[in-house]
Amino acid sequence: MISKSMEKLINNNSVIRKMFEEGKILKEKYGEENVFDFSIGNPSVEVPEEVNLAIKTVTSEKDIHSYMNNAGFDDVRQTLANNINERFKTNFEKKNIVMCTGAAGGINAILRTILNPEDEVIVMVPYFMEYKNYVENFYAKIVEVGCNDDFMPNLDEFENKITSKTKAVIINNPNNPSGVVYSEDVIRKISEILVKKQKEFNSSIYIISDEPYREIVFDEIEVPYITKYYNNSLVVYSYSKSLSIPGERIGYIVIPSQVDDFETLAQGVTIAIRILGFVNAPSLMQKVIKECTNVTADMSIYENNRNILYNGLIKIGYECIKPQGTFYLFLKSPIEDEKEFCQIAKKFNILMVPGSSFAKPGYVRLAFCTKTKKIESALPKFKELYEIVKEGI
Repeated sequence: MISKSMEKLINNNSVIRKMFEEGKILKEKYGEENVFDFSIGNPSVEVPEEVNLAIKTVTSEKDIHSYMNNAGFDDVRQTLANNINERFKTNFEKKNIVMCTGAAGGINAILRTILNPEDEVIVMVPYFMEYKNYVENFYAKIVEVGCNDDFMPNLDEFENKITSKTKAVIINNPNNPSGVVYSEDVIRKISEILVKKQKEFNSSIYIISDEPYREIVFDEIEVPYITKYYNNSLVVYSYSKSLSIPGERIGYIVIPSQVDDFETLAQGVTIAIRILGFVNAPSLMQKVIKECTNVTADMSIYENNRNILYNGLIKIGYECIKPQGTFYLFLKSPIEDEKEFCQIAKKFNILMVPGSSFAKPGYVRLAFCTKTKKIESALPKFKELYEIVKEGI
C-alpha cells in the first residue's frame, strides 16, 4: 500500500498535466491543427543555436560526465556569479551559487534546509500550486495571501498573516499565472514588512524569489533583483524558459553572503541537493550554460503572441489584465464557474486551466507559448465560445 499523503496527491493530480494529456488525445482524434491547447507552459520558441553548439563542444571536455562538488562545478558557479554581478550590479562569488535541477529542485532544496514540521510558508495568490506540494513535502504549512484587482499582493493581509511560525515567503516574479511583474515599490514594501516582523518575532524570514520567467518581460518593464532590497533573500533561477530547455532541468540558487547564518545555510542547501536524491545538477548542462550566459531564445515571439491574443480577446469582449511578463494570460471567466467554462471550451477544442488551480477561482490561464498561427486560428473559436456562454447567461 502506498502512503496516504501520496494517495492524496494521486487523487489531486495536477489539472495542468491532465489537460496536457487530454490535449494529446484530442490532437490524435481531430488533428494537431484543429486543437487549441493553451494548457501547459511548454516553450515553443526554438532552442538558441549557441546551446546546441555548446552541447556538441563540451562533450569533448575531460571528465564531463563525472561527479563534482554537490554545489556544482567551481568554474560554472564563478562564471554565473560574474554574469549576475555584471547584469544586476551585485557582488557574488562562486560560494554564493549552488547549481540545481531546475527551479523546482532548487526550491525543494531550500525548503528542506530551512523548514521544521508545522512551520509556515507564505505565498501570494494567484500562485503556482506546486508550491503547496513542495512545502508539504517537509510537513510545513502553506499560508495564502490574497491579491488586489491588479493581482498585486494585498500587503495589509500579508502583514497580518506573518506569525512566529513564518519561515519563508515565496514570490514568483514575473508571476505565473497572472503575468504581472511585482514592481520595485511592491518589493520594497514587502521587504519593509518582513524587516519589521523579523524584529518582532526575533526570527529569520526568508524570501524565496522564483524567477524562471525573468527574461520574458514586455514593454521595457524591469524585474527588481530581490537581493538589493532584503538581506534574507534567496533567488532560484531556471533556464527552462529563457533557453527553451525545460526537459534538461538546469538552474541555480543564489545565496547572498548577507543572509542570516550564510555558511550554515549554504552548506545545508548543498547537502539537501544530495540527500533529496538529485546528487548534483546535470554535469553536461552545467557546462553548456557556462557557454551561454548571455544567450536567450527569441523572446520577441512571445511578445507578438501576447499582443495578438490579448487584443483579439479584448475585441471579442473578454476581460483580462495585459500580461507584463511570462507567457501566460489570466482571463476572467465570462461565467461564474470557471471550471464549467473550461468544460464548455473543450467543445471548441480549446484547452485552458481553471483559476482554482492557482487558488484564484473565476479566472482561467492561457499559455500563449504556442505557434503564432495557432493563436490566430484560435481567436474565431474563442469568439464562438464567448457567444455561446453569453447566450446562456
